[in-house]
Amino acid sequence: MEHASPPPGLIASLAGVARNTARLMLSRLELAALELSEVRNHLVELTVVFALALLAGWFAIAFTTATVIFLCWEAMGWKILLVLAVAFVLITIALIMGARSMLRQGKLSLPATMAELKADREMLL
Repeated sequence: MEHASPPPGLIASLAGVARNTARLMLSRLELAALELSEVRNHLVELTVVFALALLAGWFAIAFTTATVIFLCWEAMGWKILLVLAVAFVLITIALIMGARSMLRQGKLSLPATMAELKADREMLL
């Protein structure tokens, strides 16, 4: 006849819960660190692309503006400056809207970590 081991006491159960909680927190911390490294890579990539686009854009704007002004000055006079100003305002608005849409794609968020933390919170409550 075998004797079953007695159920663990309160202290042993609390120690088990503490160990499991520590492991869970370590797991979540590792997941957050992994996602943060991905977000960092996306930020670096976005910064480099933005800097290159900005540099190329300034050169394109400068040379195009000078050419358009030179070609249209005799026909339009100072009005060409107003037309170009309106065009640049519209381009700026389009670029800002494009940047906002990139940010809305969620590449800078931590979806897996947030989902796991929410699940953990719901499980504990």
